[in-house]
Amino acid sequence: SEWLGSLGSEGLVRLAARYNVARMLERKDFKERYQAGKTIALHEFLYPLAQAYDSVALEADVELGGTDQLFTLNVGRDIMPSYGLAPQIVLTTPLLEGLAGTEKMSKSLDNYVGIFEDPRQMYGKLLSISADLMWRYYELCTDVSLDGIRKLKDLVTSGALHPKKAKEGLAMRIVTDFHDEEAAKKARDEFERVFKQRGEPDDISEHRFALSEGKAYMPALLTAIGLAASRSEADRLLKQGAVRIDDEKVPPGVREIEAGPGDQRLIKVGKRRVARVTFE
Repeated sequence: SEWLGSLGSEGLVRLAARYNVARMLERKDFKERYQAGKTIALHEFLYPLAQAYDSVALEADVELGGTDQLFTLNVGRDIMPSYGLAPQIVLTTPLLEGLAGTEKMSKSLDNYVGIFEDPRQMYGKLLSISADLMWRYYELCTDVSLDGIRKLKDLVTSGALHPKKAKEGLAMRIVTDFHDEEAAKKARDEFERVFKQRGEPDDISEHRFALSEGKAYMPALLTAIGLAASRSEADRLLKQGAVRIDDEKVPPGVREIEAGPGDQRLIKVGKRRVARVTFE
């Protein structure tokens, strides 16, 4: 708002005059929509111009962005000389694929590893990625050299190193970077205990939940104890058979369970989310 707001309508028109429609249509999604005869609203052209003006306002020397931002970064570079500034240098970085390996990592797609997540959550998520995707994470998320990654690949290909061991090494490196080595070791040890020996985590969250006529409505319960972000997500988890109570799977379609005041249940969602509930 500091610099875009002060432009006013006249300044915005002058900004728009520094670029042309032909150049805008070089952007991939604009080009494809134009060729397909699909609508492109005028305000959509203003977005890359407004972002490009950031480079002018900041008098940027270098702008760094993902490869998906290359067009807009270059718009900033293109308009800077008309404001008496040297064109900025543009650097781009690859986009990191999410846990499924198909789309870019995104919180909205729930395919991400959060940098502030608990070490155990982070470790478990990283071990869930495919063996092929693991190498992409090694390249973009660790300081292992490309030559070092090639050597690891060779060891896996030859059978000298099991892919799971290479993936454990990746998880340890990333958790150590965002937490510390001790936290990474604890996450690894607990993962081994919980998922190999079917033990329970050291730190299980405790909750109380009020029954209604001796029953608990599962979507409300999962949401209240933090094992689902919303009732719609809880419904999806139940339909997928991803919920277990006292290590017994809740059959798809079940929405209520019976319990009495003072009863306790250990509830698990997937392999990483666990909570203990006392009913009242």
